[in-house]
Amino acid sequence: MSAKFDIAETLDVKGASCPMPVVKTKTTIDELAAGEVLEVLATDSGSMSDIDGWAAGTEGVELLTQEEDGDVYKHYVRKTE
Repeated sequence: MSAKFDIAETLDVKGASCPMPVVKTKTTIDELAAGEVLEVLATDSGSMSDIDGWAAGTEGVELLTQEEDGDVYKHYVRKTE
């Protein structure tokens, strides 16, 4: 299964552990324009809850979906403002 979004950028943080996936996601999303979607690829299982929690508590971003693809966790975050 693969998400069907128009992806503006892909951030590969495979091999990085907490808190780096969230830190790098925030840095990258800040560079995008409103409405653009960032795909984050991570191998840290904790990134599922970490990115979910970060997006829920952060204005201007929306977590669209997360999926597990083998040992890779995919996160799709839209910049909303």
